Amino acid sequence: MTSSELWTRATADRYDAEEGEMSSAAVLGPTLDFLAELAGDGRALEFAIGTGRVGVPLRERGVPVVGVELSEHMTAVLRRKIDEDTLPVTVGDMATTVVPGEFALVYLVYNTITNLLTQDEQVECFRNAARHLAPGGRFVIELGVPPLRFLPPGQVAVPFDVSERHLGFDTFDLVEQILVSHHFTRDADDDGYRRGNSRHRYAWPAELDLMARIAGLGLERRVADWDGAPFTQDSTKHISVWRKPA
Repeated sequence: MTSSELWTRATADRYDAEEGEMSSAAVLGPTLDFLAELAGDGRALEFAIGTGRVGVPLRERGVPVVGVELSEHMTAVLRRKIDEDTLPVTVGDMATTVVPGEFALVYLVYNTITNLLTQDEQVECFRNAARHLAPGGRFVIELGVPPLRFLPPGQVAVPFDVSERHLGFDTFDLVEQILVSHHFTRDADDDGYRRGNSRHRYAWPAELDLMARIAGLGLERRVADWDGAPFTQDSTKHISVWRKPA
């Protein structure tokens, strides 16, 4: 077991509804195009597949997808959408769990590598991706750039959402590279707010490149979004592609 925090049944049941925007055609279309092109005629492995937000529609596009997911509750929600024979999922952590066969593509989206709370575990995640890749295969990560430029001296919190039904902000431990995302969500049938938080270890793009090198992978491409916009010093996230030597 890694340091990743487990999703509870209640959180898993709410996940799709609360992440509706991330499941929209505007978000998923470019994501699926990007991943399907890299997978080609090969198989894809999704680390931390969750409820299948990306994996299920990618499979529906004809890409054979296999998943790894730590939370049995998230997997149970995925099973409401697709059966085991069509999209197999192994319950386990993404740093050490091994599934049979080789893959043209391993991918990890929506900041999920930060669920691993130590640098060593994140390195092992890269190594695990590399061991699953066929020669010439690719590992893809979607990850936000740490927003530390928003922190003036003495401030440790950065808001990331202030909307009618949700307040969200991150607090930072700059020594340990840990951020805690705090959420205050107003339920539809309640005048109050439901509070939740999650811990993450943030990492810079250059740090991920070093992890990839340790795992025997080389950076092939880095862009600012799934549409392929150039990655610049002002980009708030990146899509990075590392390749295993052929």
